[in-house]
Amino acid sequence: MAYLVLVVALAISGVAAWYSIAGLAAIFAAAKIPVIIMGSSLEVGKLVTASWLYQNWNRAPLLLKSYLTIAVVVLMFITSMGIFGFLSKAHIDQTIDSGDNTIQIEQLDQRIAREQKRIDDANIVVAQLDNAVQTLMDYDRIRGDDGAIAVRESQKNERDSLNTIIDNAYGIVGSLQSDRAVLSKEQLSIEAEVGPIRYIAELAYGSDASVDNLSDAVRYVILIIIFVFDPLAVLLLVAANMSLKDRKSK
Repeated sequence: MAYLVLVVALAISGVAAWYSIAGLAAIFAAAKIPVIIMGSSLEVGKLVTASWLYQNWNRAPLLLKSYLTIAVVVLMFITSMGIFGFLSKAHIDQTIDSGDNTIQIEQLDQRIAREQKRIDDANIVVAQLDNAVQTLMDYDRIRGDDGAIAVRESQKNERDSLNTIIDNAYGIVGSLQSDRAVLSKEQLSIEAEVGPIRYIAELAYGSDASVDNLSDAVRYVILIIIFVFDPLAVLLLVAANMSLKDRKSK
C-alpha cells in the first residue's frame, strides 16, 4: 500500500507540475523556456523538501524547518497559481474559438423584421387598391372612365411597383433566414459546449445565469480544483513517507 500511495502521489504531482509549468509559461510567455526550467526545478525541489522535512522533522533546526515549511507552502501556492493560469487560458481559448452568435442572430432578426414590415406595408397598400376597385364593383360601376376596370388599369404601375417590393423583400427574408439557420445551428453547438458549466452556474445563480455568471462559475470550479490538486499530491507524498517509515520500522 505504501508504494501505491507513493506512485499515486508522484503521478498527481507530475500532472500538477505539468499544468503549473504550462500555466506559468502562458503567464510569462516572453520567457517561456526559462520559466519551464525554473518551474521544473521548483516542482522537484518542493517534493524533495516535503519528503525531507517529514523524514528529519525532529532533528532539523527550528529555523531550517520553518523556512522549508514556508517554502513548500509558497511553492504549493505557485503551483496552484500556474494551474489556475493553465485552466483559465484553456477556458478563454475555448470561448474565443467557439465565439457567440447571439449578436449576429439579433442583427439578422432586426433585418428580417424590417423586410417583413416592408412586405406588410406594401400589402396594406395593395389591399387599399383592391378595396377601391371592389367598392366600384359593389356600386355596379364596372365600365367607363371611372369604372372598376379603368381604375384597376390605372393602378397597374403602382401595383407592379408594390409587387416588386414584396418579391424583393421576400427574397431578402429567405436569404436572411438561411443565414440565421446556420448561425442558430452554430449557436446550439456553442450552448452544448458550455452546457455543463451553465448547469453549474444555474445552481448558484438560478436559471437566469448570464455570461458573467458563467465566467464566475468557471473561476470557482478552477479554484476548487487547485485547492485539492497540488495539496493532495504533497500530502500523499508525506503519507507515503509515513507508510514507508512504518514498514521499515516493522
